[in-house]
This record gives sequence, C-alpha cells and structure tokens, in this order.
Amino acid sequence: MRILLTSNAPHLPPRGGSTRSNLAWLTMLASRGHECRVVAPAARGETPEQAERLRMDIEEQGLEAHPAGADPALGADVVRYGAITLYLVRDPARMRAALQAQIAEFAPAWVLVSSEDLGQVLLQEAHRSAPGRVVYLAHTPQMFPFGPYSLNPHPRGAALVAGAAGIVAIGLAMAGYLEQHLGRRPAVIHPPVYGPGPYPRREPDEDGWITMVNPCAVKGISIFLALARRFPAWRFAALRGWGTTAEDLRAMEQLANVTLLPKVKDISTVLRRTKILLMPSLWPEGFGLIVMEAMLHGVPVLASDQGGLVEAKADTRYVLPVRPIERYRTVFDENRLPAPVVPEQDIEPWAGALEELMSDADLYRREAGAARAAAEKFVAGVRPGALEEFLAALEPAGAPAVAERPAPGSAARLSAERRALLAARLREQRKPRESV
Repeated sequence: MRILLTSNAPHLPPRGGSTRSNLAWLTMLASRGHECRVVAPAARGETPEQAERLRMDIEEQGLEAHPAGADPALGADVVRYGAITLYLVRDPARMRAALQAQIAEFAPAWVLVSSEDLGQVLLQEAHRSAPGRVVYLAHTPQMFPFGPYSLNPHPRGAALVAGAAGIVAIGLAMAGYLEQHLGRRPAVIHPPVYGPGPYPRREPDEDGWITMVNPCAVKGISIFLALARRFPAWRFAALRGWGTTAEDLRAMEQLANVTLLPKVKDISTVLRRTKILLMPSLWPEGFGLIVMEAMLHGVPVLASDQGGLVEAKADTRYVLPVRPIERYRTVFDENRLPAPVVPEQDIEPWAGALEELMSDADLYRREAGAARAAAEKFVAGVRPGALEEFLAALEPAGAPAVAERPAPGSAARLSAERRALLAARLREQRKPRESV
C-alpha cells in the first residue's frame, strides 16, 4: 500500500505523543514493505532563541534524518527518516496545496489525517482530493471539531470526521468520547511506541529525580513549581517539550532544586534516573504515552484525573484531582498555542501523595512493582501490525459533501470567545515564518 499521512504539527523533531505515535505507525508500515510519506509543516523558530532551541532539540535527540532535496513547487524540504519520506512545508499557508499535490502525484491508497488540524483544512482537502480514502487519527481531543473538549466545535468539521472511511482512536477513553459526541465507534489501536523489550527497570532503592515532561501551562507546570517550592530538599527535573515557553523556563531556573534536562533520543535515558513521574495535566489527555513508558520502567506516576490519563494509569494508585482549564484567552504564546486561563490549584493531594511515596520505602517498592506489572500487561497486548491489518481490511467510503466555506450560521453557533480564538488562530496560520 501507498500511505500518506498529513498533520498541521511538525514531525521532525517529534515533540509530542501524536507525532511520536504517527512516526511509530509509519515506521512499522514501512518495515512491512508499504511506501509511506508525510506532509507536515517544517519546524522553525520565530526568534533567534527559538531557532537555537530547535537546533539543540535535533542535535540532542540524535535524529537520523537525511536531507533528500527540496520541492520548490511545494516550498518544502524533502527529508528521509528511516524508510519514510517527509515533505516539510516551510510556509504553513501552503500546506493545503502541498497535500493536494502530493495526493495527485503519489496516489495513496489511504490518506491518514492526524487530528492536529484545528480548522479541518487538511481533512477537507483530503476528502476532496482522495474521496473515500480518508482515515482520521484521533489523538488530541482539543483539536476535534466536536464535543466539550474542543477548542473549535462546528458541525461541518464534525461531518468531515464522521465521513472518513475509518477513524482510529489511541485509547478507550477517546473511543468513548468519539462515540458519545460524534456517533461513531472508532477502532482502538495503540501505537507501537514501546519497542519490543526487554524493558530496563530502575532499582527501586536508587535515588532519582521527581520528573515532569513538557512542563507548560496546560500540562500543569503550576503544580510542578508549587511542589518544588514545597519540598526544597528533594531533586526535581524537567524535560522541555512542545508547550514549554521561555517564561516557563525562567520560572524553573529560579528554583535551585530543579534541573532542566536536555532533549534525548531515547526517553529511557531520563526514566532510568527518575524516581517519580509527575503528570498533572490540566486538560484532557488523549492517552498519556509517557505515563505508560514510566511505569514500564518501574517508575510510579502521579497523574491527574483528566481524559485518557486514568486509562494509562491502568488501575494503579495515585490518580489525583485537578481543576481543569475551561477557558482560553484570544492570544497565542510563543509556541502558537492559545493561552489558557489556569485555575488556582489545590496541591495538597499532590503534596500528600508525593510525601507518602518519598518517605515510605516499602510503599514505594510496592507501587514501583505494581506500576511495572500493569505496564507490562498493557504493552503485551499492543499489536504492532494492528494499523496495517485495519487498513488492509478497510473499504473506501462514500465521500462527504465538502463545502468551500462553513455552512451559513455555523460560526454564529460558536461562543464569542471561541469565535475570537478561531479567528486569531487563522490569522496566526497565515503569518509568514522564517526558515531555520
């Protein structure tokens, strides 16, 4: 099969669960003889500081990506990542045209549209250019055009998702959300990001960091900082991610007991030195890959009760309450993400759980063992070839009607706040960006 994946999230370097999952799926498909391509924006920095951070990300992760030239007609760099060819579009305003051209030239059997497509522009083009051959990869509920978690709910976008030949959810929580708010039951396919094993296990009696990955507002950096201040004698660590801003970095640098970690090619490098992982997300997660990866190493996880994190915890202890983000301002941060209004948090449940695990060695060993056992059981059920089997058995669908513009009145049904947020997002997407 020829398979084309598209997303409005940069894929090199991969910066989150969705992009890591997509590349893991395509790597598996390519290893089985399928020809795979990606059309995605090129990663770039808006300021010299961001450009340097991006360069360091690529260098620190040791990405084995090889330039394969450029496509001037698409304004894209062409890169080989293993057996996958990526078209990295330098101007986000040209993403739709690049997708259209690649579908025409490559003639894929299936076009996989990742949910990181807030306005469903790529999904609409995929339906138009590859009618009946569109598969929706449901990673990030905030990017879905339906349901209470959506940043931009609208009926036209929901119809485009519902009209896909297939829908893939990364976990049971997201499958239930899709069924409830879209009316379609998706296939649940866990991405093969964990590798074949055996999995390294850290010694429970060793010292280590209290670690947070991707510290930023939506991921709960406010709780991480409050805990670091509460327990100045304990060592905390933070691995910068796609949402981390310069302001977040400055806040962490002010705390003597917080270590800022460089990016790594293999997350095991960090997890082997981590005693407890914090995942205090303030928005619903699609699943929580890092939670499962930490538990697989025998690292207990304190996770919030948001979205798929409960599922990723696999019935282990320490699922803790937070006050979730409910509103976003109509401005964007330096990472082009909507700035959330973060509610004040009660850190007492988090402080109590952390103190319990850090002060009771027997309890810690039991929880580390339970986490490891639960993760091993889960990973044993992940079938690397599941997406291949799903696509091979899938039948093309009747394509939904694709309108050039939203249906009359659809914008009016959005709240004033969400209309302003969407308008600001679209303005941001149209801004030219300098290459790195």
